[in-house]
Amino acid sequence: MADVVLVDAGGTNIGSVRYALLRLGAEAELTADPERIRAASHVILPGVGAAPPGMARLREANLVEVLRGLAQPVLGVCLGMQLLCESSDEGDTLCLGVVPGRVRHFTATPGLRIPHMGWTTLQPTQPHPLLRGIGEDAWTYFVHSYALPAGEHTLATSTHGEPFSAVIGRGNFFGMQFHPERSARTGARLLANFLDL
Repeated sequence: MADVVLVDAGGTNIGSVRYALLRLGAEAELTADPERIRAASHVILPGVGAAPPGMARLREANLVEVLRGLAQPVLGVCLGMQLLCESSDEGDTLCLGVVPGRVRHFTATPGLRIPHMGWTTLQPTQPHPLLRGIGEDAWTYFVHSYALPAGEHTLATSTHGEPFSAVIGRGNFFGMQFHPERSARTGARLLANFLDL
């Protein structure tokens, strides 16, 4: 069984992520202890909110270099995914930098609602064990105003006005811009796939 920890970075979706993992048989401990995080088999960086306070919280807890140095599978969820990137338009924030790219605010266009909120399908762009069993009819639940443009580390896109990275992966670092814990059967499958990495 995977030994999962949730990084205590102040995210408000901690409870729902823990419960989603519990339904998969994985107890996830919430911690900001560097040694506990390093010892885990799988690390999840959840997050709801804004990039500047999210990075400030990681710096205050002395977790920036800890997270950058992890070798086990790491999953960023929602804001947690954005914090894995190099930087964000949100507050012009320097992030963890383990996945190349800058997170951008959605371009305001007539008829496009920002934030992007609701159910949207995934379009896998390259095969990966994280996406096992996920087809183009897979719906996931999003709440965000910022997104990483599609690029070489994009594993799946979604579209809100324009395509953006919905799932990313580089080495042992992965991100899901949507909320797998709120994405029903698709989210459960993706979390189970992550635990199998």
